[in-house]
Amino acid sequence: MLNIGILGSGRIGQVHSATLAVMSEAQAVAVSDFLPEAAEALATKIDAKAMSTEEIIADPSIDAVIIGTPTTTHYDLIHQAAAAGKAIFCEKPVDLSVERIRECLAVVEKAGVPFMTAFNRRFDPSFALLQKQIADQVIGNVEIVTILSRDPSPPPIGYIKTSGGIFRDMMIHDLDMARFLLGEDPVEISAAGSCLVDPEIGEAGDFDTAAVTLKTAKGRICQISNSRRATYGYDQRIEVHGSKGMLRADNVLENTVEVSNERGFRKAATQPFFLERYAAAYRAEMQHFVDVIANGKQMTPSGMDGLKAQILADAADACARDGKIRTLSL
Repeated sequence: MLNIGILGSGRIGQVHSATLAVMSEAQAVAVSDFLPEAAEALATKIDAKAMSTEEIIADPSIDAVIIGTPTTTHYDLIHQAAAAGKAIFCEKPVDLSVERIRECLAVVEKAGVPFMTAFNRRFDPSFALLQKQIADQVIGNVEIVTILSRDPSPPPIGYIKTSGGIFRDMMIHDLDMARFLLGEDPVEISAAGSCLVDPEIGEAGDFDTAAVTLKTAKGRICQISNSRRATYGYDQRIEVHGSKGMLRADNVLENTVEVSNERGFRKAATQPFFLERYAAAYRAEMQHFVDVIANGKQMTPSGMDGLKAQILADAADACARDGKIRTLSL
């Protein structure tokens, strides 16, 4: 049985604790949080201990940690957990600084501990199947990948100010997905950003509407569209066009019932937000983390995947601000 400590009892910590609660190979044995009462509440709910972060990392009976704390804390926690020999599951982004991510990866490599960057969308059943069919050449050679990701509404302005911006906070998932589907790293990037949803977001120095175009050495193109507003729900779609056909993963709806009458055809709404839409993906990524620790295989997405996604996010932000196309070397 793998004993896991959860660092951070907020929304994502609760998601992972719920997954671990029904797993037979692993269990959450301890929870910490900046707010002790929050740690106590989650610990009670999952029959674990509320401990300080320092106690969890120092406890030799705890094999791994899930880092679900604010991004600004990741650097120190990764260093501490690696030094203690713990396997590490880290929410994205690893850090908002590329150099600090490199330092984290060096520490992890030196310690020889497993490290996983939590890009959960790779584990979505539909997206994972789509990628497998690409690898199996179902549509021949990939030519154009189109990724659409739009939130129902913007997060609070306080979050916007500390998130690193739309490219590093929101689009980073899509930038990782682009690499996952293209099968090779992009060598060129261009981007555009606007503030069309909430003027306060612009005043905070960020965009709420953004688009990126990536190009690989083989000429493959990926187009990514992000918005902080979608009046019809949580919009998550992917289309891949290849030399022999097309693959498409559509939105997941609340149900599959379709009404047909004199007014036309009507389907259910999309899933309301990411917790519901990616529930299966969260379960699958945690199962992968546990399985890899047990069998000693290579962890994926790796720390290097987290680093490359951050490099792409930084480049996208820079392109959107100065309008210049940038070459990349990942």
